[in-house]
Amino acid sequence: MKQLKNMKDYVVYWLTGSQTLYGDDVLQHVAQHSEEMANYVNEHVPVTVKYLTTCKSSEEIVAAVKKVNADDNCIGIITWCHTFSPAKMWIKGLKLLQKPMLHFATQYNERLPYDTIDMDFMNENQAAHGDREFGYIVSRLRMDNKVVVGYYKDPEALKEIASWCKVAAGYAFSKDVKVCRFSDNMRNVAVTEGDKVAAHIEMGWEVDYYPIGDLVDVIDTITDEEVDALMAEYAKKYTMGTDRIDVVREQAKYEIAIDRFCTENGGYIGIVDHFGALHGLNQLPGLAIQDLQGKGYGFGAEGDWKIAALGAVMQYMAGQKGTGLMEDYTYDLVDGLCLGAHMLEVSPQFASTKPEIQVHPLGIGGKSDPARLVFEGIESPEAIAVSMVDMGDRIRLIVQKIELVKYPHKMPKLPVAGCMWKYKPNFKEGVAAWIYAGGAHHTVVSSVVTAQEMVDLGNMWGMEVVLIDENTKIEDFKKQLMWSDQIWKTKL
Repeated sequence: MKQLKNMKDYVVYWLTGSQTLYGDDVLQHVAQHSEEMANYVNEHVPVTVKYLTTCKSSEEIVAAVKKVNADDNCIGIITWCHTFSPAKMWIKGLKLLQKPMLHFATQYNERLPYDTIDMDFMNENQAAHGDREFGYIVSRLRMDNKVVVGYYKDPEALKEIASWCKVAAGYAFSKDVKVCRFSDNMRNVAVTEGDKVAAHIEMGWEVDYYPIGDLVDVIDTITDEEVDALMAEYAKKYTMGTDRIDVVREQAKYEIAIDRFCTENGGYIGIVDHFGALHGLNQLPGLAIQDLQGKGYGFGAEGDWKIAALGAVMQYMAGQKGTGLMEDYTYDLVDGLCLGAHMLEVSPQFASTKPEIQVHPLGIGGKSDPARLVFEGIESPEAIAVSMVDMGDRIRLIVQKIELVKYPHKMPKLPVAGCMWKYKPNFKEGVAAWIYAGGAHHTVVSSVVTAQEMVDLGNMWGMEVVLIDENTKIEDFKKQLMWSDQIWKTKL
């Protein structure tokens, strides 16, 4: 697997707006305050925040933005208007900006010094004035940006900034996502289709096809020693629930070969296969795909490259925890539950207990019995299911809040890994809203990435985002979709 950049290696630059009207002493205070604040924020976010400069003119802003754009490690900027910062001077620079922006509406002092406040203090600390001037020009330029309001040491404000930084890192990571497809889409399935060129333009995703035979050639080179090493790794992480060790070893060969193929052919971080395109393989990759997802790969079943790429991005944002492919499989209509699973490929990141390696017939694909991990999924009161669908004229990102719950009953005859969840706002409206929005059966589920983070990511991508949550009302939701459709058509 290619080496993934540590989030702390990414940089967000802090740019402060000011002007020369109040003299050099004030500007020295502005710089001191800005550096102190940026350093404090840096200690509470997953990336590196650095104070860059105080901008006092159009020329200085253009120079700062050019530096930001040219820095490959920079994933965005935080702007703050310490004093009254005339916003027309920001126009040229903001029109050049190629990185996400967060406007932090804050100030250096948390409370007013009521007993001592004078005109000098008020002139120097005009963030309330500067925020509105800056906000106007950003709105006038029709820019997408995030606004966070609060004292710079306030835990809630810091949490919002940290969340945005994580999203900005995911956005930067997305630009380098490459998906390796060992198959095309499942015959006659509509929702897994999509415009790969549009995805490359909008999200940076490269989606390439290779014949399954290219992978088989690599599988044939895998040595017993390599398999032994991975089997030892399996023994540490999983319980061996089968005596058919040869079947498990076959999956280990697949995993090593897929990882090597992806790494040596350009650093693919997403994988797509299809149970109907397995010529040269004895089994459908099951355990192999599960373990690779556990290590950070995105996976899409039946040719679903959008989910493979989206899964890779969300896994990166989640730090390879509680995130992966899922499928709305079957309902419990009495209790209002959905069993999310797949034939084999649910990630061990969802396991509530130590997963067990088992071998069972698959009944689809016409191959021999595959090895797979079996476990019950985790519980999480705040989780999300995310789908990405091609609407023909645009890509739509659908985000639904869900609650991951414990299996209400054991299912001893179902030898797959899975999760159980409740839809928000409730079962009937949650399912209906998803269907009205055109949501796919394949999703990326996460107990770590939040709904707001996915909304922010969709905004950075510049795509339509549909949110289904506890406040969703079907009739209002249908109107929202209707208006959204009209708005997006005018953008073409």
